[in-house]
Amino acid sequence: MVQKIVTDLQTGKTFDRDKGVKTFNNKYQKLGTKKNPATVYVQTEERKKEVHAVFQENNWVSKIIIAPDQPEDISTLEVLLNPVQTKINEHNIGRNDPCYCGSEQKFKKCCANKKG
Repeated sequence: MVQKIVTDLQTGKTFDRDKGVKTFNNKYQKLGTKKNPATVYVQTEERKKEVHAVFQENNWVSKIIIAPDQPEDISTLEVLLNPVQTKINEHNIGRNDPCYCGSEQKFKKCCANKKG
């Protein structure tokens, strides 16, 4: 099982695999840069060339490892291709406003407690 957050005890570097962000001395390093290259495991040389072309096209720094005995892992490439979108709150109401669900109660008495 893959850990979500990995910390190197000697250097103090941490890596959150869901966000693709590496920290070093409390400074964030973006995935696909020189300080935080995207690591990808592929099985064949042909696949390495295909993946390398995608990285070159987008100007990302990568570390592509050929491992024929392991399954292909291109999760970091998928994170770069599909970045996490910022979630916008569609219900921008105050706690004393009427609730958006239509119950005719104040938001603080109705749906604010359900979100907790």
